[in-house]
Amino acid sequence: MRSQPEIIRMSAIAVLLAALLSACCPPHISAATPAGFAQDPASCLQLVRAAVANEVAASNEDTKHMFRSRKQTPHGSQTRLYVETRDAMAGMTIAYNDQPLTPEQRNGEENHLAWLVSNPEQLRHKHGQEQETQERTLRIVKALPNAFLYDYDGEETGTADLGKGEARLVRLKFRPNPGYQPPSRVEQVLEGMRGFVLIDPVAGRIAKIDGTLFKEVGFGWGILGHLDRGGHFLVEQRDLGDGSWDITHMFLSFTGKILLFKNLAIKSDEVLSDFRRVPASTTFAQGVEMLKAEEAKLAQNRASGTMKTESKSH
Repeated sequence: MRSQPEIIRMSAIAVLLAALLSACCPPHISAATPAGFAQDPASCLQLVRAAVANEVAASNEDTKHMFRSRKQTPHGSQTRLYVETRDAMAGMTIAYNDQPLTPEQRNGEENHLAWLVSNPEQLRHKHGQEQETQERTLRIVKALPNAFLYDYDGEETGTADLGKGEARLVRLKFRPNPGYQPPSRVEQVLEGMRGFVLIDPVAGRIAKIDGTLFKEVGFGWGILGHLDRGGHFLVEQRDLGDGSWDITHMFLSFTGKILLFKNLAIKSDEVLSDFRRVPASTTFAQGVEMLKAEEAKLAQNRASGTMKTESKSH
């Protein structure tokens, strides 16, 4: 189980990820048409409001996926498999620094998952933490139209990993709205942030958000602390081709303090890929079996590749 300091750090990250959105795509609200979008601030705000409404609605959908994550930090890289289940997120590490786990490490991963499966109370606790993180994130997402002022900043073209193929994306610069009054400590972090956002005006979805802290900001939700000036985050998401969107890239670089005296240092670059739909009714135990089967298949592929390489060398 994660240690308390790690849980605190994850909570701090979650509040910063205003675009950490769920992987579902509901019937969308029309944000604007490519031909009809005006470039004035009022139209920019309308575009943001419609996209935020779609992102919030998407969080209530019940689409689930299996996917892979590779996270790079100053300490090395970690590759994990995840399955979204109705109970909680099931995850398994499959590589460190792009090297497969040792038998002992693999047994440790499987034993931890088996412990969660056999401890309903811990599983409920894990699910509760995930729900709290999602709720805080949604509060930030809902605040985006009011917390910032937006200006048209050109257009970009979507790619296979950003937005929807070759779709036109509208780029908007954002800066704090001086008239915004954060309703709680959760939203206070937005007062020190500026950057830009890319929105698909046809799909009505946020494809990218890039934010930088231009001043020190505090955060709360029961944990007092602050983030230093210069912190930066980047979140990208795309259409998965099955009617849903999900995050494909997250970059974080922050320093600060938590609980007023513990140093906070976050730097990671995470790429998410290989999304595959799983049944919405998938249980945690079923998700664990999916993870084991996928890990076994990957191990077999590695062994097969090794044998082919050795055959060629001979």
